[in-house]
Amino acid sequence: MNSYYHDFFKLFFPRTCIVCNFALYRHEQHVCMRCTKNLPRSYFHLADDNPLNKLFWGRVDIEKVVSFLLYTSGSHVKEILHALKYGNRKELGYELGKLYAKELSDINYFGQIDFLVPVPLHPKKKSKRGYNQSEWIAKGLAEHLPGKVMVDNLYKKLHTTSQTNKGRYSRWENIAQSFDIRDTGIFKNKKVLLVDDVLTTGATIEACAGNLAAIEGITIYVATLAYACD
Repeated sequence: MNSYYHDFFKLFFPRTCIVCNFALYRHEQHVCMRCTKNLPRSYFHLADDNPLNKLFWGRVDIEKVVSFLLYTSGSHVKEILHALKYGNRKELGYELGKLYAKELSDINYFGQIDFLVPVPLHPKKKSKRGYNQSEWIAKGLAEHLPGKVMVDNLYKKLHTTSQTNKGRYSRWENIAQSFDIRDTGIFKNKKVLLVDDVLTTGATIEACAGNLAAIEGITIYVATLAYACD
């Protein structure tokens, strides 16, 4: 009976793939299997010389940096990120985070992680959007990676303007002093994975990691859903 009602509802209100707009099968979530297979993966976690590890050299001490997808002009990653951030499709972040975590865990890329820490939104922005997309990505990653998702210790204290369409220096200037930590002792001698939706110039990650790096014995890793490489 439940299957009958599901099929009847699907007939009038079909769930469609964010990328190709074709109807999803019952087992598919947000992006169909064909489009998921064709997503432009970075495979940085398999590279002997990961270029993202070099991005923060001389800026802040980060052990490893990886991104799941490559965000280039003309790719479908734009639609995915837009739906995740502005289309109330927070579960999309969870599903893609889970998919990426499986690939990372298969090779034990980070080893033991104590905390997965999503880059926080200012309370005003989170209230307006209704959720933090990075938190949902972190929840997905936590399905296959060790560690606890911690959402309240690193926080954003300043309400800054959007980073979109800003250059590298403007992004850094806009966000450099925006974050703080409530209890540094929680992260002492811990391995922390910072999680964000997209890595562009690295200004946001640098601002967050700059606060964390001052903590004794901390090891910082970074994972993002996408890397803007244009």
